[in-house]
Amino acid sequence: MIIDSHAHLEDEKYDEDREDVIKRCKDELTLLINVGSSIETSKKSIELARNNEFIYAVIGIHPEYSQKEINDIKTIEELLSQEKVVAIGEIGLDYYYGDPPVEYQKQCFIEQIRLAKKYNLPIVIHDRDAHGDVLDIIKKEWTSSLRGVFHSYSGSSEMAFQLLEMNFYISLGGPVTFKNAKKAVDVAMKIPIEKLLIETDSPYLTPVPYRGKRNEPANVKYVARKIAEIKNMNYDDVCNITASNALKLFNITFK
Repeated sequence: MIIDSHAHLEDEKYDEDREDVIKRCKDELTLLINVGSSIETSKKSIELARNNEFIYAVIGIHPEYSQKEINDIKTIEELLSQEKVVAIGEIGLDYYYGDPPVEYQKQCFIEQIRLAKKYNLPIVIHDRDAHGDVLDIIKKEWTSSLRGVFHSYSGSSEMAFQLLEMNFYISLGGPVTFKNAKKAVDVAMKIPIEKLLIETDSPYLTPVPYRGKRNEPANVKYVARKIAEIKNMNYDDVCNITASNALKLFNITFK
């Protein structure tokens, strides 16, 4: 059993061969979690889940769209009733480009966290160059019912252990396979396998040996292999345990 816990099959980079990519996913994966980042892509994520038995949808407003769509969170709430929507995301903060303004990002993040608490859904968090503010917001908004995953985790192992105490999972993707990935390798080594998820973030962050090319969910096996190497574990055990973690987090019953 193997699950890619974070991919973007709705991305325009798949427009020319999406069905072929989906076929390869079906051949390689047990399940796939497709994650929206705007109102438009959230609707596309729902459509992908509706049309493909092995795909589940996550919907939300990424910090990149926070200023533009801050008044559309009600639409996300309305879409939560759609079948196979399993979480709110990806949401969070991104300070890499210095835009949109921080106040919009924070407001959008907080409102969607509160929406997740209202509907008892997990959250999928995007955190880029904003570790301190993301952690502060999570701590302020935290209740025992709040849970989720930090996708493509780029923080320290020390921060990760704080997140584990608040019922969060850590998800690792392609960067853990990179030669200079000291921080990701340290996290993979120290965080218990029972709290890890694996992902591709397709079409981005392609793992070695295909780094530099368009990523696909089928490549998640290379992430699993690297984690198995780091932890000195059996590859199948890494796949099965991280898949079980994903099913638990997203409350998916799989037979």
